[in-house]
Amino acid sequence: MSSPDSTSACEVGPVAGVDGAAGRWVVAVLDGTHLSTTLVDTVSDVLVLTADCAAVGVDMPLAIPDAGVRASETAVRTFLGPARSSLFPTPVRDAVYAPSWEEACVIARVRTGKAISKQSWFLTAYIRAWEDAAPDPSRVVEVHPESSFRALAPTVTFTSKKRARGVAQRIAALSAVVGTVELLDSVRSLADGPAMDDVLDAVAAAWSARRWLTGEAVVFGDGSVDAGGRPDRIVV
Repeated sequence: MSSPDSTSACEVGPVAGVDGAAGRWVVAVLDGTHLSTTLVDTVSDVLVLTADCAAVGVDMPLAIPDAGVRASETAVRTFLGPARSSLFPTPVRDAVYAPSWEEACVIARVRTGKAISKQSWFLTAYIRAWEDAAPDPSRVVEVHPESSFRALAPTVTFTSKKRARGVAQRIAALSAVVGTVELLDSVRSLADGPAMDDVLDAVAAAWSARRWLTGEAVVFGDGSVDAGGRPDRIVV
């Protein structure tokens, strides 16, 4: 991989990437080629920590469909090809706010013809938290780290991020964004708790946020907004 591009990175100021970590949030802040990672408890904590960042990439749905599948997700799955299963579909709004997984499945079957998976159901509390926080859509954007890695290193066939080879592949890809020593130093100073893939996903999310800020990102979506006025877009 090439060395980090310090000139273009430094011109845009700090950006951040956010990834869930067992009920908490890993926040990776890239300022030029300097990386810091922090573990926080709530979405409010994320927004306070990233208040000075020009762009924030969040690995969580920030727009909720009323029916059907979001256009952004359909486009990202096409982009991912064989890795499309890494993107869980966002449940429809009434399912997101259902009191139980069983009731959410009933609603989803009526609205989309399919029940929702347990994995998608587990995301609903975090989806609600981000909607309640109402982050500024001109600064906070939805990202999908697996797509970010494929855009960052398109010739690499990534294996599971839970396995050693997949971790090594992602660290190597991120060497074009931040030095590997700097990355590992940041992980060493991080509070214990997150898995390595959570941290790497947060850094990849920050890279996509910076690309969005500089106009280099691919933006998936059809320009529509959800019931709350949030754009249906995924930034890579």
